[in-house]
Amino acid sequence: MRSCVLLKYGELALKGRNRWRFEDTLVRNLTRTLADVPDLDVRRRNGVLVVTGGTQSQLLERAQLVLGLALIHPAVMVEPSFDAIERAAVELLRPYAGQDRTFAIRPRRRWKGFPARSQEIAVRVGDVVRRELGLGVDLTTPDVELGIEVDKRETLLYTEKYPGQGGLPAGVNGHALTLLSGGFDSPVAGYRAMRRGLTTDYVHFSGMPFTSPASIYKAYALASKLDRYRGGGTKLWVVSFGTAQRSLATAGAGRLQVLAQRRLMVRVASRLGQQIGAQALVTGDSLGQVSSQTLQNLVAVEAAAELPLLRPLLGWDKAEIVAEAERIGTAEISKLPDEDCCTLFASPLAETRAQVTELEKIERRLELEPLVDELIAAAQLHEFAVHPEHAAA
Repeated sequence: MRSCVLLKYGELALKGRNRWRFEDTLVRNLTRTLADVPDLDVRRRNGVLVVTGGTQSQLLERAQLVLGLALIHPAVMVEPSFDAIERAAVELLRPYAGQDRTFAIRPRRRWKGFPARSQEIAVRVGDVVRRELGLGVDLTTPDVELGIEVDKRETLLYTEKYPGQGGLPAGVNGHALTLLSGGFDSPVAGYRAMRRGLTTDYVHFSGMPFTSPASIYKAYALASKLDRYRGGGTKLWVVSFGTAQRSLATAGAGRLQVLAQRRLMVRVASRLGQQIGAQALVTGDSLGQVSSQTLQNLVAVEAAAELPLLRPLLGWDKAEIVAEAERIGTAEISKLPDEDCCTLFASPLAETRAQVTELEKIERRLELEPLVDELIAAAQLHEFAVHPEHAAA
């Protein structure tokens, strides 16, 4: 027997004539995530992937980061013969012998040339297991299920399964730029955008020089954590935004300060996105979560965008967002203290029903186009290598 990992698709399996494109992207992302695994071999087998190389635990850990996979099985690989299958089945189920346990065989004949149907495989292998190990048969609620998948070149057997990330492979639906703060919402929005097939890079707006660099450190840590789901290659731009915020305050933004800042952010992000080939912006907005995210305010901010603005979390509440942040590993970073640039120069009175015309009056008091160009030119770029060693940390 040779250990391996069997990977099964999620909704990707439902794709029609374009499925090959989704599979190609999935295999590319998986290979990038496993790039430093010794003797790596990734093979396609009738709608699944079989991966060997390195250690099985290493393959399992990394594969669980790859978007587009629904189920992950630690498995063993044997030749497609009844003798080999029966021996492997007994060895895999031996730990359950003598414990008054029940089992069931769940066979699948992927290669129709195998000289027995699925039901025949289940009966024959199950009978051997029952005689050799004394386990009881329960086809409804067994203590352990043995999966057997017969292919032309090998048979795969497994007793365990782990959930994958699901969704679609990152990159099949285009490229986006995510506005990344240090909070819970925007990292989850970036992840959810990737889960729908987008490749996303990030832009972070810091209150520098009027705040500490703490938010930059958090943004870098968050981008690094999210980079694991992409397999490397993420880019993060950091824009020092404090001076521009002061200019808006000097121009008399008052109660509209936060919304004027957000409009300037999406202008900068739009222009930067166009330069890097992004087709959309992603934000962590959740309708009604804070005063700046009322419907009227969201519309007023979006009016300044030059790229489509996507909001994956629009209908999520805070508890749902925090739970997802915990699951994907960004919550602990988001909990760290920092200085949020959005509150810099902000009025204690919040505007909940902003008018675009009022915001445009404030913007006309500034030289907006040169300011946008200046902010982009001064942005600092941080790049993450296309190599997974950082993802294992």
